[in-house]
Amino acid sequence: MSLNETPDTVHWPETHYVFLEKIGPFPQNAPQAWQEFSAFMPELKKRYTVSGAMSLYKMGPQIYRAGYMLAAPPADLPAGLRYEKFLGGKYTRFVLTGPYAQLGPATGRLVQLVAEQRIPLRDGFNIENYVTDPSKTPEAEAITEILFPTA
Repeated sequence: MSLNETPDTVHWPETHYVFLEKIGPFPQNAPQAWQEFSAFMPELKKRYTVSGAMSLYKMGPQIYRAGYMLAAPPADLPAGLRYEKFLGGKYTRFVLTGPYAQLGPATGRLVQLVAEQRIPLRDGFNIENYVTDPSKTPEAEAITEILFPTA
C-alpha cells in the first residue's frame, strides 16, 4: 500500500453533490452504494457536467454517501438520488495510491495517525476524493485523497 502518512491542510470548496446514501457498516454499504449509484452514472454524465467522484462518510453513526460532484445544481434527479450543496471547509489531507480495495485498511491507519498526532477534528463528513478515473487509470495507479474535517 502506498499511503502518504504526512498530511497537508487544504480548503475544500463548496461543492454541488449528487449522491446515494447508505447507513450502517461500511464494509457492506460502501460497495453496495457504489454499485447502486453506478446505474445512474451514464444518465448523470449525459445531463450534467460532472467534475469528479467522491464519497462522504461519517464514522459515527456510520453514514456513507457515494456520488458525483457537479458543476451546477441539478434540475431534476432520478428517484433514489439526493442533492446537497456540500459546504466544504478546512481538511487534513492524506493520499493513497493504489487499488480502491486498500481504502478500508488505509482509512483505519489514518484514523490511528490522526489520533496519535492529536489533529483537532470538527464534526463533519470525511471525504474520499477519487482523483483518477478508474476507466482510464490502472488500478495500481489510482489516486485517492482521504480528507478529515479539521477544526
